[in-house]
Amino acid sequence: MASHTSTRPLRRILVAGAITAGAVILPAAPAMAAPITIPGVGTFEIPEIPGMPPLPAQVPAPNAPAPVAPQVTPAAKAVQAAETKIGAPYVYGASGPDSFDCSGLVQWAYKQAGVSLPRTSYDQAAAGTPVSKADLRPGDVVSFYGGSHSGIYSGNGNVIHASTSGVPVKVAPVDSMPFDGARRY
Repeated sequence: MASHTSTRPLRRILVAGAITAGAVILPAAPAMAAPITIPGVGTFEIPEIPGMPPLPAQVPAPNAPAPVAPQVTPAAKAVQAAETKIGAPYVYGASGPDSFDCSGLVQWAYKQAGVSLPRTSYDQAAAGTPVSKADLRPGDVVSFYGGSHSGIYSGNGNVIHASTSGVPVKVAPVDSMPFDGARRY
């Protein structure tokens, strides 16, 4: 409570100073008033001065960091690329862009994100950094059936994969196949 009451005299001084400065500088009959907000102090109606540029609606906080655009990781880009291929046909040995086998889809999706991955599911299961099933993040490469099948974890317990002949690229629960391991690239 002490810090709240200790700022009150400072606020009163700032407001009194602003009012006094306004009385000295501003003409007696202002044309219009513009609201201005001073962070931590309040919002005030400040008369506009003829011939002066309009006041900003809000004073930016000093040393405020500039907004930063979120970074899209290669893993997120790989998931996005794989999602665009849902429904593409499965063809053994194919690595895109129109048809895929399991490891071909994984390799192609990561290539779209600028990352080079091994071609076979066994090599994909051996490269990268091991990840436990409990720590899966979107973009992790998930291996099934002893490493003979791979897919890309897309979040919410799902994997995007090219499963088998006659079945197009699809989204399936990770638990719908025997989990062998996962790798992060």
